Amino acid sequence: MFTHHLMNGISHKVISNVKQQNVVGIFMTRKCVLSVSAVSNHRCRHTHSGFTSNQLLSYTPPDWAKHLKMSPSVQVQLFQPFTPIQKWNLPGVPSDIEVCIKRDDMTGCALSGNKIRKLEFLLAEALSNDCKAVITCGGVQSNHCRTTAVAARQLGLETHLLLRSRIKDPCELGSNGNMLLNRLMGASMYLVPIKAQEKTDLIPRMQQLTNKLKKSKGIKAYSIPIGGSNVTGLHGYLNGWQELLDQGVINRFDDIVLTVGSGGTAAGISIGNYLTGSHLRIHAFAVCDTAAYFHSHINETLDSIGIDTVRSEGIINIHEGAKGLGYGISKPEELEFIKTVAKESSILLDPTYTGKAALALTKELMRDRSKFKGRRILFLHSGGIFGMFDGQLGDTLTQSSGADPLVQNWMNPDGEPTIY
Repeated sequence: MFTHHLMNGISHKVISNVKQQNVVGIFMTRKCVLSVSAVSNHRCRHTHSGFTSNQLLSYTPPDWAKHLKMSPSVQVQLFQPFTPIQKWNLPGVPSDIEVCIKRDDMTGCALSGNKIRKLEFLLAEALSNDCKAVITCGGVQSNHCRTTAVAARQLGLETHLLLRSRIKDPCELGSNGNMLLNRLMGASMYLVPIKAQEKTDLIPRMQQLTNKLKKSKGIKAYSIPIGGSNVTGLHGYLNGWQELLDQGVINRFDDIVLTVGSGGTAAGISIGNYLTGSHLRIHAFAVCDTAAYFHSHINETLDSIGIDTVRSEGIINIHEGAKGLGYGISKPEELEFIKTVAKESSILLDPTYTGKAALALTKELMRDRSKFKGRRILFLHSGGIFGMFDGQLGDTLTQSSGADPLVQNWMNPDGEPTIY
């Protein structure tokens, strides 16, 4: 039996005849009501009473992407779509530049950020293949690993995380930032060398772990690459691009700016922009690796989905000025910038991704405006709020509080506070 839905401009069917172990506890059909706002923003309203998110939906890509090869066939609903676009008073940009921000940090609470869009397809594929565990990899403060741990637990799947770490002793790892949520979700974590490469070091370990889970527990495991960045996860931001179209970005902006760390979001947005004939200019600020590395990743994606009419270099500008001291390593300037942005605009940026990208954007706008098509810029906030609690930013605030004390001692009612 199938029940039809309309979500994000895409036709879905609720698959209620999938294998029983994948749909235990599902007693409700999700209802979706489509409305149109003043900014042509189609919003999908869901009723959640009795709803369980391991309900598999059949998936059909947007019309402009239906011809692509290797498209996924199923999806699960895990996040709140149509995150808002808001005006952003970003400090440090030229006065004639208009910056807005796409709030994909508002996709959920513990599921905040861009990774959940990809995981709707990746975890659906895991369920449809009768997997009982997922394995993925990233850094100790990986947003992708945290989001996977939370979403997998929500779907009743075991989570196994391979974490690149400078620390070798698990007892010294702590429970700050994303690590706290990993622990709360009961994720099994394995520390691997900080410079472990995906193809030569991580994938063999993931396969070894898959075999061990099968032998010791009799369960199948589904492996997810770094950042969820493969042709299945790609559809998270092909649909994300459709969402942006529905929000009228083609007429409202000249340039879109995002952070790139694994390449999946950059691939989805740039390929969507190309396939729909949009003339927006896409920019990705790299916080690790090189422009050549990410162009290679996107070109491999283009080949896999059957697009041979364009190369990555022709559909996205990848800027290398955001890396700083290295992936996950912050400079005082970057942390001060995050502090300033929060204080002046209330937008929270994380030290690993969006903080570095936004700072690099302000510098690039001052240095070379010719790289940008116009003065109307949309910044895609990809989340990462839990990374703010890894300890670095707190230390910066504590160290600088002597010059600008935000916390005062007023235990004595006869005393007077100092007003700043």
